[in-house]
This record gives sequence, C-alpha cells and structure tokens, in this order.
Amino acid sequence: MVDINNWKESDLNVDSLWLIDKRDSSGKHSNDYYGNFIPQIPYQLISRYTKPKDIVLELFTGGGTTLYECEKLKRYYIGFDINKEIFHEIKRKMKNPQISYIVNNCDVVDTNKFDKAMFKSLAKFKRKKVDFLIAHPPYLDIIKFTDLKEDLSNISNINIFIEKLMIAFDNALSYLEKGKYFAIVMGDVYKNSEVLPLGFYTMNAIKNTFNVKLKGIIVKNIEGNKGKLGSQGIWRYRALKSDYFIFKHEYIFVFKKEY
Repeated sequence: MVDINNWKESDLNVDSLWLIDKRDSSGKHSNDYYGNFIPQIPYQLISRYTKPKDIVLELFTGGGTTLYECEKLKRYYIGFDINKEIFHEIKRKMKNPQISYIVNNCDVVDTNKFDKAMFKSLAKFKRKKVDFLIAHPPYLDIIKFTDLKEDLSNISNINIFIEKLMIAFDNALSYLEKGKYFAIVMGDVYKNSEVLPLGFYTMNAIKNTFNVKLKGIIVKNIEGNKGKLGSQGIWRYRALKSDYFIFKHEYIFVFKKEY
C-alpha cells in the first residue's frame, strides 16, 4: 500500500498511460513463455493495492511473472493454470521460496474444482479471503497454450469466450474481500480483417455482471514486443501496404469490489 506520508519517494505510476521502454528481466524473470505480460504491471498493481503478507490471487499463472513479483514484494500468492507443463519450471525457480505460495493445476471455469482448490489453498494461510485479484487471460485463440478443450485459449467465438471468462471471475471474486481491488490485463485482437476490442468487451461484461466500480483504464505500451522485436520495419511495411495499425498496447482495467 502507498505510504502517503512518503508519497514523494514512491515509484508508483498514477498516470493512465504507461510507456515502458523494455521488459524487466531482473531476478527470476525471463521471456521464454510466450504470452507473458511484463513484470512492471503486477509490480505497480500489487505495490499500490496490497501490503506485505497480503494474499494475491491470480487466475492465469502462465510463466510465473506475478508470482516472482509477489516474492520480491513479500506478498503471499495463490495461482491457477490449466497448463500443467509450466509447473516444473516454476518449481525450479521457486526452489528456495522467500514467501508462501500455492499454484494449482486447475480449470478456473470449473466451479467445483476451483472451490476445492481455494479451500485447501486458503487453509494453508488460515484465511477465508484474498486481498487482490489479477488476471491476464488468453486473447481468444490467438495463442493456444494447450490442446485441452477446457482451455480458454481454444475458444474462437467471442461470446462463448466472454461467457466462460465471467464464470471464472465469478468463481474468483467470491474469495476477494469486499472493498478490495482486482485488475485484468487485456489487449485487442485482429480477426476476419477487423479489430475486436476484446478488452472493452470484457470490461463491459464485468460491469454488467458484478457489483463493481471501474477505477481505472490504463493503456500500456512497450517497445520491446517479443513478437515484433527486430522486425519493426517489416511490420511497418505490412501495415502501410494494408489498412491496419500495429498493436503495441494493452489495457489494464482496475476495479473495486462493492459486495
């Protein structure tokens, strides 16, 4: 949480536009898991909305970016991911953990399995609720992480994708303390020759489904995009030759739970 008495020394960014020159590669961070988001995002959010020994819940652990930031910031962590192949690398990096953490191999849309995993996870911390929720879901089927039919990254229909994602958020938000915050990181997708503003569809669905307040819409731009690194000229040529614009941004939507 922000120490308001020393706010001048804080490195928290309160602007709605985050321009980041490169991905933080310090500590345990690496960029070898395609689809990772940059560590600066969870660092900013966790630093602002939690305090040491608070519990951070993450719906899509991925390569462990948020977990490693929790360790650096001394927050406890509960994570979920349907892709069991990532767990070996996370366990290797967390061989001598500086925090208590749990990562569950579970489909977050399956309410029964999610509840069982949360019950066991929270029992370890002797808590009933978490203090912050963060999610960086797949962007439809742009990157397919597994072959499992339950995997959200295998859904190409945007209506079905949003419906499943809202079930996941309903599952997770039931464990977030009232008055606490959660964030979702989403980008746009390009399908059938047009832009689909997936982030805004998701934001609208959250607002229409849950009693929450939207506290911020942050636009994040990073120059060192892994998919376009070293080939900016080619992407610019393709964009000029066609009629589209190059995606270099993502949105961070921050909400406050009111129930």
